[in-house]
Amino acid sequence: MGIVKISEELHEEIRDASAVLGRSINGQAEFWIKIGMLAEFYPELTYSQLTRKLLASAALPLSQLRAHIQQAEAV
Repeated sequence: MGIVKISEELHEEIRDASAVLGRSINGQAEFWIKIGMLAEFYPELTYSQLTRKLLASAALPLSQLRAHIQQAEAV
């Protein structure tokens, strides 16, 4: 596990979102990072489409997530 330095303001936003959405602070940050990464890779997809893809591949590490989505799109 690595350490990422973020601003105190962003940390508070993550803390607030994690409380509302029932995730740990680390879980919320990881979710936002994954969604942001996917949004950069697939700008044509909506948030709903990205979250469905993320849920469908929940057990995959980040390194395999993009390949999984590309395979699903090819079908």
